[in-house]
Amino acid sequence: MRRLALTMLLLVLTAIGGWAQDPEQNAGDGNTHTAVPAPNDEKMSAPLPPPSPVPYVIGVDDVLHIAVWKEPDLTTTLPVRSDGMISLPLLNDVPAAGTTPMQLAATLTEKLKKYVAAPNVTVVVTQTNSQRIYVIGEVLRTGPMSLLHNMTVLQALATAGFTQFANTKGIYVLRTDNGQEKKMPFNYKRVVKGEAGSQNIYLQPGDTIVVP
Repeated sequence: MRRLALTMLLLVLTAIGGWAQDPEQNAGDGNTHTAVPAPNDEKMSAPLPPPSPVPYVIGVDDVLHIAVWKEPDLTTTLPVRSDGMISLPLLNDVPAAGTTPMQLAATLTEKLKKYVAAPNVTVVVTQTNSQRIYVIGEVLRTGPMSLLHNMTVLQALATAGFTQFANTKGIYVLRTDNGQEKKMPFNYKRVVKGEAGSQNIYLQPGDTIVVP
């Protein structure tokens, strides 16, 4: 009887050891174990890095402040006309659109040398009206919007606001790149939760945000 009891005890211990070493068999039909969820790439997505800084290019409808040191009569604030020109005392029409502020300052400095000794010119863009995006659909403020430096979709929508009918999960950005129109989705609810940061792209001039 003692030998039979020892044999049965060994069989029981062997069965327990095998059960502990085989976790796949322990799962059985899966009712008693919780599966580890697969990582969600979208939740791990980080916001895009800001684009590399590039010199600002003056455009039509921009407002410029042009200061000539010690020459108050030549210092003025004026818009860039639809033909891309500006008008200044002594110089008349000067091309401005398509140049950077530093390039325009250099041009004005060179032209003013005929009238002013050692002119020192500074050009500042006070209103970037030529850099625009557009917001349409179920927003409170639809239409063109001035594009601020490193402006994101979320920032633009914060300015535009939503109507009560807005489908914030179905927002998208339309962008024309090399003649091809791209449609980029933007799920507002996921972005504000930090789950889809890569959708919060930096806007470019001419982008259109559509809120269905």
